[in-house]
Amino acid sequence: MVQPLNIFVLTGAGVSAESGLKTFRDSDGLWTHNDLAELATPEGFARNPARVREFYSARRKILEIAAPNKAHLALARLEKEMTALGGSVFLCTQNVDDLHEKAGHRRVVHMHGELTVTRCTMCSGRWTDRGPLTAAQVCPECGTVGTTRPHVVWFGEMPMFMDQIEQALEEADLFVAIGTSGSVYPAAGFVAEARALGIPTCEINVTRSDNTHAFDRRLYGPATEKVGQWVGEVLGD
Repeated sequence: MVQPLNIFVLTGAGVSAESGLKTFRDSDGLWTHNDLAELATPEGFARNPARVREFYSARRKILEIAAPNKAHLALARLEKEMTALGGSVFLCTQNVDDLHEKAGHRRVVHMHGELTVTRCTMCSGRWTDRGPLTAAQVCPECGTVGTTRPHVVWFGEMPMFMDQIEQALEEADLFVAIGTSGSVYPAAGFVAEARALGIPTCEINVTRSDNTHAFDRRLYGPATEKVGQWVGEVLGD
């Protein structure tokens, strides 16, 4: 009989790559062809907000037609069936896309924010927004014009929900990282925290991550194949 587990799942760009969304650090990644200092920092936004808004508006347009792949669907199944067994799945993603939600996952913690949310730099108000970001937008909370930015975490900014994440790590029976480079902190340090707590760890990735040595188990291959395989093992298929 399958045992109920509290599973902490960390996902990165690799889980969405097969849905047509580029990763960041691969040879054809977003930061290979774009200057992250200009497009993913508060300073870059201050220098040229129009350019930054245009970049994230283009990413929204791509996301609009992207569909969840077999890896997203397998994780949604894991959440549903593990919850029914009396366990839980805490899905913490570094991704700003909404493909986990589109796949049916009910609870997703976006530690790096959400591309489909707009934030006001004046009052910090935020709202769901899938359209283009423009200087003409009016904040629905404070009425200020020209203060919108994407609700994503840029370099130099603090990731979100860290208290919830730390608590979930402490309560986990298993830690799994999927499609992550293992090079972006603090997420890259979660496996070390899990090991210090005596929690078994597993990496699922298309290739070895920067911190692959820290994992007890490693599964290499396309996320659309390996995630479903792993979920099947956990659920006793």
